Amino acid sequence: MAERSFVEEVKKLRLGSGEVFSGEGILAVTKALLESGVAYVAGYQGSPISHLMDVLADAQDILAEHGIRFENSASEATAAASLAASVNYPLRGAVTFKATVGTNVASDALANLASGGVTGGALIIVGEDYGEGSSIMQERSHAFAMKSQMWLLDPRPNLPCIVQAVKDGFDLSEASNTPVMLQLRVRSCHVHGQFVASDNRRSRFSIQDALDHPTRDLSRIVLPPASFVHEHEKIKQRWPAAVKFIEERQLNEFFQGEMDDIGIAVQGGSYNTLIRALERLGLADVFGESKIPLYVMNVAYPLIDSEWERFCAGKRAVLVLEEGQPNFIEQNAANILRMAGTTATLHGKDLLPLAGEYNTATVLKGLRAFLEQYGKIEPLPEPKPARKVIPLVQAPAATVDAVAAEVLEPQKLLDESVHARPPGFCTGCPERPIFTAMKLVEREIGEHHVSADIGCHLFSILPPFNLGNTTMGYGLGSASAAALNAPGGKRAISVMGDGGFWHNGLTSGIANAVFNKSDNLTIVVDNSYTSATGGQDILSSTALNDTRSTGHAIEDAVKGVGVKWVRTIRRTYDLKAMKATLKEALTTGAKGPKVLIAQSECMLNKQRREKPKTRKAIADGQRVVRERFGVDSDTCTGDHSCIRLSGCPSLTIKPNPDPLRTDPVAAVLDSCVGCGLCGEVSHAAVLCPSFYRAQIVTNPTRIDKLRQRLRDSVIGFLQRRDAARRTRLAF
Repeated sequence: MAERSFVEEVKKLRLGSGEVFSGEGILAVTKALLESGVAYVAGYQGSPISHLMDVLADAQDILAEHGIRFENSASEATAAASLAASVNYPLRGAVTFKATVGTNVASDALANLASGGVTGGALIIVGEDYGEGSSIMQERSHAFAMKSQMWLLDPRPNLPCIVQAVKDGFDLSEASNTPVMLQLRVRSCHVHGQFVASDNRRSRFSIQDALDHPTRDLSRIVLPPASFVHEHEKIKQRWPAAVKFIEERQLNEFFQGEMDDIGIAVQGGSYNTLIRALERLGLADVFGESKIPLYVMNVAYPLIDSEWERFCAGKRAVLVLEEGQPNFIEQNAANILRMAGTTATLHGKDLLPLAGEYNTATVLKGLRAFLEQYGKIEPLPEPKPARKVIPLVQAPAATVDAVAAEVLEPQKLLDESVHARPPGFCTGCPERPIFTAMKLVEREIGEHHVSADIGCHLFSILPPFNLGNTTMGYGLGSASAAALNAPGGKRAISVMGDGGFWHNGLTSGIANAVFNKSDNLTIVVDNSYTSATGGQDILSSTALNDTRSTGHAIEDAVKGVGVKWVRTIRRTYDLKAMKATLKEALTTGAKGPKVLIAQSECMLNKQRREKPKTRKAIADGQRVVRERFGVDSDTCTGDHSCIRLSGCPSLTIKPNPDPLRTDPVAAVLDSCVGCGLCGEVSHAAVLCPSFYRAQIVTNPTRIDKLRQRLRDSVIGFLQRRDAARRTRLAF
């Protein structure tokens, strides 16, 4: 179950020539693929292109009408390898995944693909999320394009440019027999806009044609001596063909401006940010009309020597806007201009930060420094010195310095005053009790090395659990503890999700542990789908999927590669069972790898599915019972271990109602989903029995009302009797 359905939106994919398409960038990319005559599409979900996979999954009837094969690939390497269909056949194929982690996984296949070259157009749609919005290491895909000499498109973030880039990408690939990477930033993926649609078209050469008429060409296979020839082909044939195509098709754009002695060169993906910064300086309008000449590189690699020479001719200086480090474009451009003898001064990282996302504020600061240096705007006035106040009693120097520091460093003061809010598990997350159990076991038998993995469970490294020593990649949790095996020593613990397990973990982690006779423990968090990327189905999903085969148990796969010690916990909220099984795995005398499969459905997806049903049932007048937990303020000791061992967002504190006690007591917010972990924690940790479970009944029946009146009567009688007893004791 994906986090969002595109069933209604995909109807727009049927729009024909001349009709206006309105929608999101991801949907526009799918429409562009259909208009380009693509024959097959594959990919692996990941931000910011997860929704592209969801769109394709919801549009399978349209894909089938055009004979398009669509695959949810097991990994990015699987997706990239599928582009082999375009090596010998004139089939247009596209794959998509998250960069740069996806490109890392796919790099072997991509390198071989780029070496042999392609006959049909091969497009790699890379979801680039460099910057503070990213959840991965801060790298870019640019280096991969340069390394393997694949051409990299980075279009301006508006729908007409994105759609045209998809079409140009296929044409460029076929013109140069080279795979092309299309880089889509987060904002490009989710930007909304319009473009004039064209008719969808079928591939002129079908997959069936390829199967009926198989073709092989030894010169396209990466084996000596052909592999040595491929490098010369790239330089002598494919590169010149790409440059010629880029120049003739005018993929890069030039915008004239009245300040013709300076200029700005920018990647297409950063164009909107640049225009916004220029607008703030009064040098551009909201329609993009700039007073400074702009060179917009919708092709980030390769650079076109003739275009750089033409743009820089007669200019005193040019500013290059390129996010990240190394500054590939700036270095390449500097070499081009030096070889051409161009006298324009090139600026870039000398005025802009070496690393980090170039948002409007960052670009604005660099632009101002550039324009001030060349006399295009007046320098900002120097800030006026603060009025000196002479105190009646001279304060010690240290105190004066401290006050000055607070005035001069407001950010530091803010950091000290505002608590950090690290990401954490959702309310009711079934992964929380796993790590609660690990903390409870840690109290009894000591700390263990924990190898973490990519996914929601990675939040366990942060408070309140503070578990996890390393993380090396998706599905590599078990592999990253492979070296930590010692006879008679403590067992290392590895954690991976079911998505990571099928992506990479089964072979690189579990099978590797069997082969090398590891004695460690691997916990596989099985919540029925790849939750962190949007809830897409996988092999072990329990939901029935009409177009995919699901229901294949992780336990069977683990036993199939030779693991003997396997345990499955069907309900992770059973903290007692989880704790006991963990302790057994870490203390048993049995040798060999141990696998604990912890199963419970992702609460976020469960609530997405159940809440609409509940609302409808209530509206229809049906009886609905919801469970909530609460804390008895009179019983709560104020220890708060329930919060420290859970970290549930629905747990908080409130003032103690007892005037003789100052410690705040625990409280449960209305966001509680009734998972019961807080109460389980209290009992498992031998804390006060202050938690209670309540049932909220909507549209109660007559029996419910009668039962409640009876309860009120009994409770009222007991309360009155207790009050009377207290009164007698008082006298």
